[in-house]
Amino acid sequence: MHDWARHLFPFNRSLTGDGVRQTLNFIKAHLPELQLFEVPTGTQAFDWVVPKEWSISDAWIADSNGKKIIDFRDNNLHCMGYSMPVNKIVSREELEPYLYSLPNQPDAIPYVTSYYEEKSGFCLTQNQKESLGTGPFHIYIDSKLFDGSMSYGELLIPGETAETILFSTYICHPSLANNELSGPVVALALAKYVQSFKKRRYSYRFLFTVENIGATYFISKHLEELRRDLICGWVLTCMGDDRNYSYVPTRNGNTLTDRISRKILKDLGEEFTEFSWLDGGSDERRYNSPGVNLPVGSLMRTKYGQYLEYHTSLDDLKLISPIGLAGGLSMLIQAVDILETNRTFKLTVKGEPQLGKRGLYPNTSTIASDATVRNLMNVVSYLDGELDILEISGVCSISYKEAVFLINKLYEANVLEIVDKQTIEIKSRPAFYF
Repeated sequence: MHDWARHLFPFNRSLTGDGVRQTLNFIKAHLPELQLFEVPTGTQAFDWVVPKEWSISDAWIADSNGKKIIDFRDNNLHCMGYSMPVNKIVSREELEPYLYSLPNQPDAIPYVTSYYEEKSGFCLTQNQKESLGTGPFHIYIDSKLFDGSMSYGELLIPGETAETILFSTYICHPSLANNELSGPVVALALAKYVQSFKKRRYSYRFLFTVENIGATYFISKHLEELRRDLICGWVLTCMGDDRNYSYVPTRNGNTLTDRISRKILKDLGEEFTEFSWLDGGSDERRYNSPGVNLPVGSLMRTKYGQYLEYHTSLDDLKLISPIGLAGGLSMLIQAVDILETNRTFKLTVKGEPQLGKRGLYPNTSTIASDATVRNLMNVVSYLDGELDILEISGVCSISYKEAVFLINKLYEANVLEIVDKQTIEIKSRPAFYF
């Protein structure tokens, strides 16, 4: 995943343009089934409209000797996103409105955009700004804004049912590693994991789009289908640092997505922060918006806006690590595993089963043996067809993995049946796999 991020890092991504297409083509090379789409400028998406396409080939500031002192080719964050073309000589005073820096982070180039107002600008470190000199300066941006299209990619991996799990990530930021690239590379690895299954209970949809307008367009096009089939989902962003784990819940706060996310974080046994819905600001907002109301949250490492390097040049490949990315991927693999294995069970006998004759309970009772079977007996006490594994692991205060292990033993001993809670139908010995 880190190697993928290293390859993708230089691409100049924005809401539209060839940087997005380069990124999608790279992902498609690893996921050939990925479908690519182009949405024309002016297309309506609820209350939004797909903007014009933007392209840029060069941008710089030169001093009075013609030396380039700020150069887009050195770092694509140096030019404000969606900058309009400019080519003129300006004084130091005239240059000031074009400049964006961070006085409190003197070595960081800020990430700045102006998607919906036609402006031009340069981003630089505060140290660079203070060393510019008196001028005059030659400012140059070779860019175009034109009727084109917005690009996105979608991969649908079918399962045994049409019920669908969504993983949505965005590909619209330039050289930012954690806030941008960690999401797509983890999504790519997760898609490969899901594809490796011999069979799947659910269908899985992976969406690689641009933040806000891309997700909004996709929802507007597929709202009826999403409302019918989507049972839970996650926005993938900020997945690659190794500092913390975080969660932004759905607006409802008590969906299957929320239940799974909280269980995963608790089972990690590490520090994590659950933010409130009001702290959200990424595409989970689009999926939970009024009139849409889809159960999509955001599982992350350190949440966007909560780390110093966020939206600056310091969010680079050093900020994300193979260990950090593996931690992000591990959360999502656990989510998939829970979804694929979570069932509701009912004992096939009345009362408490005699486990000793089935080799599941020590026939000689000691203090030590009592402790070893306590979790098993606690699990047994809830196997009445009312609670699923996820719920049982919570009320018994054990990990989901341990609950699965214990229930599997009981299932193999032929004392359990799987209950379909929707139809109150008891299924006879279907495949129960992990």
